Amino acid sequence: MTVATDPSAPAGSGATTDPDFSGGTNIRTGPNATTGAGLIAKPNDATADPRTATGAGAGVLERRYRRLLRGYPRDYRSGYGGELIATLLDTAEPGRTVPSARESFALVAGGLRTRVIHATERPAWVDGVHLGVLALSVAQLAMLVPYATAVPLWVGLSALAVVLIMRGWVRTALPVTALVAVKICSITLGRTWLDLTLLPVFPDPLWGGGSLYGGGGPVAPMVGYTLVVLGLLALAAREPRSIGARSWLWWAAIPALAGADPAGLDFTGGPGPLAVARVTMEIGILVLAIWAGHVARDPRWAMAAGIYLIPVCAVHAENLGAQSSQDVAHLALLVFLTALAVIVPYRAKRHILL
Repeated sequence: MTVATDPSAPAGSGATTDPDFSGGTNIRTGPNATTGAGLIAKPNDATADPRTATGAGAGVLERRYRRLLRGYPRDYRSGYGGELIATLLDTAEPGRTVPSARESFALVAGGLRTRVIHATERPAWVDGVHLGVLALSVAQLAMLVPYATAVPLWVGLSALAVVLIMRGWVRTALPVTALVAVKICSITLGRTWLDLTLLPVFPDPLWGGGSLYGGGGPVAPMVGYTLVVLGLLALAAREPRSIGARSWLWWAAIPALAGADPAGLDFTGGPGPLAVARVTMEIGILVLAIWAGHVARDPRWAMAAGIYLIPVCAVHAENLGAQSSQDVAHLALLVFLTALAVIVPYRAKRHILL
């Protein structure tokens, strides 16, 4: 397809001097914003009808383009979506009903980049702490899921805390999380604080496995919940109102993390499916954090990764000497990826300055 270029860019350089251009991302977020497909998108009239561009198949093709554009933030789509769709249809071959693979990839990548750049509008430390606290809360809820029939009240309160944190209502989430933290700490210590709980707490028959937090000592779970409570306190003190909602897609991480014991090592009994699912999820999210830091040249994702890593390190410190070679490799990989997430934004900034 043809590519519309900015007339202010030096000929043949592939660069642009447009101040709205985000270096290395092929996206403009201002009035001259572009998409990942290499098209200039200008503010559009919502009543414009671009379907006349390619004839009979335009309606089907337009609907498929619009599905691909859902990766972009809603305000971006409302401002530039119509013009972008019109340009895509104008450059498509007559009769085509399916976007090309190149267009599909470019639009999806452009949408992700635009979302990453739009995320930097909030203060970096607020966003980083919020992300880290949410990641820990999701992992803690996933740990409790197999014990839902044994401790239903606390699984429900943990899920409520995740919803509140996800929606950015940190002041409301703080007392709920503190209650769950006290109860979980009591279970790790073999106590029955807040309510009568039959100890040890065993999982539902569907899941099998050992008792709740039976794979290690009490330090790692306490560290994790303490970090969440302290993070919420910091956010509540800094931001009196909601700090912004997160995607509901975070719930998709719970099945992959369900049953992973944050008090114990992952590979003590061998690389079972739960351990493999958890490690795969962790690596995938950390790789996304590295990519986002590179695109936006911003450290907030590295901060969130560091918060998540602290309880993992606490597990290994508490079980020092009991780790298998696979456990050590898992920790080393997480540390390496987190370090990359920290380094990449600053290297990208230095590259731009040079």
